[in-house]
Formats: sequence, C-alpha cells, structure tokens
Amino acid sequence: MECVVIDDLPSSSALDVDRRGLSGPLETSDVAINRYRIPPGEGFPSGLHAHVDQEEIFVVLDGTAVFETLPASDRPSAPAEPPRTGREITVEAGEAIRFAPGEYQSGYNAGESDLVAFAIGAPRESTDVRVPVRCPECASVDLRLDTSGDALSFVCPDCGAERVPAPCPDCGANAMTFTLDDEERVVSACEGCGAEFDTPPYRD
Repeated sequence: MECVVIDDLPSSSALDVDRRGLSGPLETSDVAINRYRIPPGEGFPSGLHAHVDQEEIFVVLDGTAVFETLPASDRPSAPAEPPRTGREITVEAGEAIRFAPGEYQSGYNAGESDLVAFAIGAPRESTDVRVPVRCPECASVDLRLDTSGDALSFVCPDCGAERVPAPCPDCGANAMTFTLDDEERVVSACEGCGAEFDTPPYRD
C-alpha cells in the first residue's frame, strides 16, 4: 500500500497548468493518474489526440471542463472526402467522462475559476498516440506521433511516410496543435497567434 499527499508532490507541467503525477509515487503498475489544476482559458496538455492503446477517464472535482471529441477512425480516406467533424462536451464538477482507445479528445477550462480534475489512463503506458490528420502519401490512416528523435514528427503506421511539423506560417511560433474550429471541423491551429490551417504545415 502507498499513500501520498497530492499537494506535496512536485508539479511537472509548463505555463500556468499545475500537473501532479501520482503514478510514480503510488507505484502503480497498470494505471496512470494525474491531478490537474488548470486556470481559466488554459487546457490539458496536448491538442486533439488519441491513444490507440489506452483508455482515458477524466473526473472533474471543481470547475467546468469542455472536451473536444472526434470519433476513432481507421477507414481509408478519399481525397475528396469532406473535413472530419467532432463536437464539444461540457463536464461539470462531480461528473466524469471516458474516452475509449482510439477516440480523440482535448480538454480546456471553460469556467471562471480553476478547473481541478483527475486524468486516469489504463494501461499506464501509451506508446501509440495519433493526431487527426491523414497520411499525405497513402491517406489510409491517421499519423502516429513520434517523439523518439531529435524533433517531433508524424509517422504513417501503414506506409512509413514521415513528416516533421513546421512552425506557424503566420507568426513563426512552434506551438501548433490540432483543434476544432467554429464549425467543429478539425484544423491545425497556432497557440501563439490563433491562425488556423486545414492541413498542418510541414518542414521540407
């Protein structure tokens, strides 16, 4: 048995988001647990993404969370296919939401006070994280996020094509992410200037 005081654990997040990891201190073997305190207007780390090999549950203790969601998809995509669309779901204090393996999600604080929530994932480790953009070579499946090299890249699990994301073409910021636009279509967006693109910019 292990017991910890959550507020005594070190915060391991960037910017204003307070993330306390419980998996290590509790020595969990099969589940990942993190407690987040997120100020208004900020979000959970990462934009719209999916863990193909992990289910995730978010339990909201205080505040209001809004989650962008996009169904899992593994079917081929035709070039003429319209943009994929998702939806937003509001989760209040005392509520929880589950995302199945492969289901896309991204969440942020939509309230006027801090959002406090637990994020729980099982199994503990996730090695297959996808972004909601089709392979530019074979268009068959969404690209896998690869952080093993010197630079973050997107790799096609089917054909092996690799693309390295480029900074925002408008402002040069490296903080590009995936989100839903006002019409709930998937876009690549700059966290710096807010510019949105139908397809992510890539380096040559």
